[in-house]
Amino acid sequence: MRGHCGGFRRTRGGGGVVMERLGPGSVSAVPVAEFRPNEGSLTSTLRTLLFFSALMITLPVGLYFSSKAYVFEGSLGMSDRDSYFYAAIVAVVTVHVVLALFVYVAWNEGSRQWREGKQD
Repeated sequence: MRGHCGGFRRTRGGGGVVMERLGPGSVSAVPVAEFRPNEGSLTSTLRTLLFFSALMITLPVGLYFSSKAYVFEGSLGMSDRDSYFYAAIVAVVTVHVVLALFVYVAWNEGSRQWREGKQD
């Protein structure tokens, strides 16, 4: 019976257990995926988090200034004071939409990973 333990190999012989030191080639032959089974899900989760973080920063700010300048002041002819108010409402609604999308995507990704884990 043979087993691997760190950089040593246990060999059960006739009268006892013998520990043999393995060379560097045999230890590095063990695939890294064996030690990190969730690396793909971690990468996917981090990518999703970074994507929605970038959306959370850029989308509300961009929509605030663009809706203020082009929609409320430009197209609708509102005053400066009124356009600030309505542009702020657009930004707040955008934040809520991005948060809802993040929760939806995270929920579906988590339930998908849970289903895949249950089938294994």
